[in-house]
Amino acid sequence: MYNLNFINDEDLFNHIKNTVEKYRFTVNLKQFNKNLIDPIKMTFDSKIYHKNIKEIIDLECIRQIDKTASNHIGYFHQNIFKYIYHKDTKQSNWEVPREGFDIINEKEKIFVEMKNKHNTMNASSSQKTYIKMLDTINKIPNSTCMLVEVIAKHSQNIPWIITLDKQKIKNEHIRRVSIDKFYEIVTGEKTAFKELVEKIPIVLDDVIKDLKENPIKNTVFEELKKFDENILKSLYLLSFKKYEGFEELDI
Repeated sequence: MYNLNFINDEDLFNHIKNTVEKYRFTVNLKQFNKNLIDPIKMTFDSKIYHKNIKEIIDLECIRQIDKTASNHIGYFHQNIFKYIYHKDTKQSNWEVPREGFDIINEKEKIFVEMKNKHNTMNASSSQKTYIKMLDTINKIPNSTCMLVEVIAKHSQNIPWIITLDKQKIKNEHIRRVSIDKFYEIVTGEKTAFKELVEKIPIVLDDVIKDLKENPIKNTVFEELKKFDENILKSLYLLSFKKYEGFEELDI
């Protein structure tokens, strides 16, 4: 059906389905106002961007739902290696441990930290990760540690060079690897990541068809109308109902 040489159809379908099912599919007023909505900003946004208040609320609901999506995509990228195998041997020695490194291959002594984007780690986090990798290669002879970046600036498999105590540190056993090069290492197929990317929309269509329901349920507007039929006024009452004079708000 999907015809990839490094993962079987059932595992690919189920892994993508598991990822989709992790998405947040509901938003209610309590969730919407969890971090205290700012109705004044929403009023500015509505006027400046020439959108009505309902459209602004819709955008905020989508933004909130989307906030957790990066974690779910991280789950997808990391956990798919439970199922990926080398195209020739049809075997895999890759594991996704519960703690420690994100992905490991004990047989080949490869230890992986995975990041979605090349700029997601600050200097302190980078140094902490590098020291962890230095400790690993010192404890385990002939081991290799990799920082694998899904969205890197370049296709690469290069030494990761970092500054520690104002000195540049380079070790050939600590690598900075783009996701395409990592897939090549794991599968033995140079374009494996590209081939997976081509199949993702197809599998997603199959998964969504299999779920047989509209996943988004938004009750924010219904609940806001319990404050007042005027949605903008409801937003202000939601945030400022205990402030002086707001029981007679005219907006």
